[in-house]
Amino acid sequence: MLIVDSQIHLWKDGKMSPHHRQIPTYLAADALAEMVSAGVDCAVIHPPSALGEAANALAVEAVCQHPDKFCILGHFDLLSPDRESIVARWRERPGMLGFRYTFNQPHEKAWWTDGSLDWFWPACEKAGLVVGLLATGENIKVLGRIAQRHPGLRLHIDHIRRGGGRSGKKDDAAYADLADMLALARLPNVGVKLSGAPSTSSQPYPYKNIHGYLRQIVDAFGPDRCFWGTDITRMPCSYRQCVTMFTEEMSWLKGRDLERVMGGAIVDWLGWKRPT
Repeated sequence: MLIVDSQIHLWKDGKMSPHHRQIPTYLAADALAEMVSAGVDCAVIHPPSALGEAANALAVEAVCQHPDKFCILGHFDLLSPDRESIVARWRERPGMLGFRYTFNQPHEKAWWTDGSLDWFWPACEKAGLVVGLLATGENIKVLGRIAQRHPGLRLHIDHIRRGGGRSGKKDDAAYADLADMLALARLPNVGVKLSGAPSTSSQPYPYKNIHGYLRQIVDAFGPDRCFWGTDITRMPCSYRQCVTMFTEEMSWLKGRDLERVMGGAIVDWLGWKRPT
């Protein structure tokens, strides 16, 4: 079974948010060593946007060295004067299959609704580029409206819409608004990353109290639009446990459904042509 992590970060001489390991550098070699220990075959790199273009360049370097192991959802300055040209030529950069944005900086939060990105969605749709978004709060409904207006644009929701650990909510409280996300399952161009699931539980491994919520998500969106992942540098457990939580502890997830969730679905969703 192919196991693909739908989100990891790499960084060099940088400072990550407090939710992540507080180390100055985490390179492809570090990620690969952990992946081998966990039985993970490959991963989607999300260059930390707070670290700027250097993070993109580091991800590209990783892809050039290990094209069978990594691909990228990158970022660029959306206020750039040649922004539409950048989108159109994005695939010319090795490994770049789309974009990932959090829009959590003060000047970015209004972009969800003020029209600043009305050019971005059709540009990505035209270029066939996938976009991942950290759509928390009411922004989940905005994401749904974007998806409806651009049916050819594939959008996926980061971290089960739980905010990447920023909200601090866990257990039932973390999933209190799950219905808003499940409502988007009717839109075939919307998917969900199941990344970071262990961080939403206060219980010890295997975090059984959130399994029911994960099942609701897989049942609603289907295994072809649900993508296992970790964001490993902020997980409260080992990489291997992030894997076995899904592969060994959820009896309802098996066969083809398990294979799709653990890797096959994200490869197809991104259009990743992995070298054999």
